[in-house]
Amino acid sequence: MSGSAGNVVQARDIQGPVHIHAAPPPARHGKAVPRQLPTDVRGFVNRSGEQRAMDHLLAEHPRGPQILVLTGTAGVGKTSLALHWAHAVREHFPDGQLYANLHGYDPQEPTAPAQVLERFLRALDVPAAAIPTDLEALATTYRSLVAGRRMLLVLDNASRAAQVRPLLPGAAGCLVVVTSRHRLSGLGVREGARHLTLEVLAEHDAVELLRAVTSDYRSEDDPAELVQLARLCARLPLALRIAAERAAGRPRMLLNDLIHDLRDESSLWDALSSEDEEESDAVRSVFAWSYRALPADAARLFRMLGLHPTGEFSTAAAAALVATGARPARRLLDGLVATHMVEQTAADRFRFHDLLRAYAVDQARGEQEPQESEHAVRRILAWYLHTADAAQARTAPHEPRVPLAPLEPGVEPTIFGDEATAMQWFETERENLAAAVRTAAALGLDAHVHRLAVVLRAFYMVRNPFQDWFETSQLGLDAARRDGDRHAQAELHESLGMAYTQSGRLDRAVDQYRAALLIRRELDDPAGEAMTLNGLGLLWLRRRRLTDAREAFERAGALFRELGDTYWEPRTAVNLADAEAALGRLPEAERLVRSGLETFRERADHWAEGNALRILSLIQLEAGLVTEALDSAQRAVDLALDLDSAVAEGHWLTQLGHTQRAAGRSVDALVSYHRAAVLQRGLGDRSREALAWDGAGRAYLDLGRAQEASGFHRRAVAVHRDLGDRWQEATARCHLAAALESNEEPDAARRHRREALALLTEFTDPAAVRLRGRLASALGTDA
Repeated sequence: MSGSAGNVVQARDIQGPVHIHAAPPPARHGKAVPRQLPTDVRGFVNRSGEQRAMDHLLAEHPRGPQILVLTGTAGVGKTSLALHWAHAVREHFPDGQLYANLHGYDPQEPTAPAQVLERFLRALDVPAAAIPTDLEALATTYRSLVAGRRMLLVLDNASRAAQVRPLLPGAAGCLVVVTSRHRLSGLGVREGARHLTLEVLAEHDAVELLRAVTSDYRSEDDPAELVQLARLCARLPLALRIAAERAAGRPRMLLNDLIHDLRDESSLWDALSSEDEEESDAVRSVFAWSYRALPADAARLFRMLGLHPTGEFSTAAAAALVATGARPARRLLDGLVATHMVEQTAADRFRFHDLLRAYAVDQARGEQEPQESEHAVRRILAWYLHTADAAQARTAPHEPRVPLAPLEPGVEPTIFGDEATAMQWFETERENLAAAVRTAAALGLDAHVHRLAVVLRAFYMVRNPFQDWFETSQLGLDAARRDGDRHAQAELHESLGMAYTQSGRLDRAVDQYRAALLIRRELDDPAGEAMTLNGLGLLWLRRRRLTDAREAFERAGALFRELGDTYWEPRTAVNLADAEAALGRLPEAERLVRSGLETFRERADHWAEGNALRILSLIQLEAGLVTEALDSAQRAVDLALDLDSAVAEGHWLTQLGHTQRAAGRSVDALVSYHRAAVLQRGLGDRSREALAWDGAGRAYLDLGRAQEASGFHRRAVAVHRDLGDRWQEATARCHLAAALESNEEPDAARRHRREALALLTEFTDPAAVRLRGRLASALGTDA
């Protein structure tokens, strides 16, 4: 977040005992037990033979990882069988179930494996900041998490084996069910997948399905007529259910009359049919038969819903497509659900079967003028933009806003009563929002693309869905360039800078911030320049380029003062204090912090107050004011607890641990470091977790337990080396050397001091100079 001194991530705490008397094991996320299966199919019947075959595979399952590909023609019931069976056997998989619709046959682009893996990792409780950004790393992390677990995975609507392979576990324990219209033979050759082909239902099974749906409404139907209806539906479950729902909805109409209507509809397709198209044409004729029976307003909504970016939507989104209120839209949706033309998946969530969505798109093309469909798409995209803007007003009101064109009459954005509701909307609509950006880009609606990409930063910067963040920001940046909107270009360069910073790709972040800064100055945009400088300063702090950080914060603060910005100026001043303290300029740092504290307390900005107290504690400790430093750090942690912020608590507890050590309370310090490390592990901030372990090592050495101290310091060294953080690696090696020396391992201690000295050559700040001097003295060499 632009005004904070570090990553802002929200994640629940990881509970449970973590023993701190020994070196910590490698971090392991994924303790959650996900339950992602969609609801079971209502009134499922038949497929007993197929279910027995699947049960047989389950009986073999413990001998190794198993993959089952359910294949068959469109509408044959692959998804229904997969979900019904999955619900029946889910207790065999105590570690949970994962589900993904790969959209392999939808009008939209198929879902990329990286997007699915990111969602799976989130469901497994991996914090956003700890989720990798490239496909190979995502797959590796995923396989590591599910190794040794008993989980059931349903991968629905796959079109290619390449969609599936990165999602497969690498070891025994998991059973994977894949549905596809194709055999995906490569999975059998390379991965040993079993195949089960679903044929159309046997005639008696098709009649049984019809009876299961209609029995409560129609009890006198002639069995022979039910056979005729089943044949007209080509014995395909999807077509049978739609036909049965229509029959159930007209209990007084003779079944023979309904059959006559359907036969007339079917005859319209005869001229276009061939033998190998018999089943698909039967499905289309049933769709058309049911569609033409809809009231005009319901039929219009059905057509319009096919134009939605993903085919999974809320009542409010449906209302926006047809420019009507939520209440009439819900009434129409209820009618579509009742006729089985749309599926309801939750209290206010609906989705299409891919065949029905394709049919709806066809009807929109055939029955509407192109301008009407285009206006509908523009309406839904505008609705997502306005609603996202309303959510940003609650979640990040001080972040830059985008200009909005008025909505069409009858289209109303959702309004949010509080921040939590707004964040929940962002989370629920995340896939739709990214798809809205892609849809707008495909249609050449450049202004919409870059505006929505800018707004989404308010959500992305606290949840870190890096796959979506990188994609939408880059699409937005490209659109802003085509549109000639330099302000938007600057915002999106900065958004990418934040994304790269929070994902640990600091070199790329520098390039993005510099590009944003050039544009801000070209446009003579002092407010934007100040925001970019503040973000750049935070980046320099992370890289310990302290002089550069100080300069960036000073320039940002001066611009905020000139603008009279009383919100950002004191926050930037406290960021400057952090840099000044690291440079050893303690009086100036304290002056800045105390001025900020006064402002933050006056406006009850508790997060900013706590962060300022953390820095004040650091300053006081450096000045030898141990009692005062302890008090400031404790007050910061108390504020974090009041805020219920794991981010703040984890960061500020480490400073509390430092002050407790200085006060001779090393046992209390161990508790603080332990809690900080657990929180940072849950947040996925490996750097700050390593800082907590390093502090724990020093506390153990205070207590005379050098061997345990060495274990913690080694872990810290490994993490900092992996992250490329040369300063923190050097300091952790110094602490490790002290522990090794105390443990009577002088040669190892000397080696780590030499390596630390080599790492410090690029740092010229006073603390680095002093540390080099101490190392050189210990080694008997020149600094």
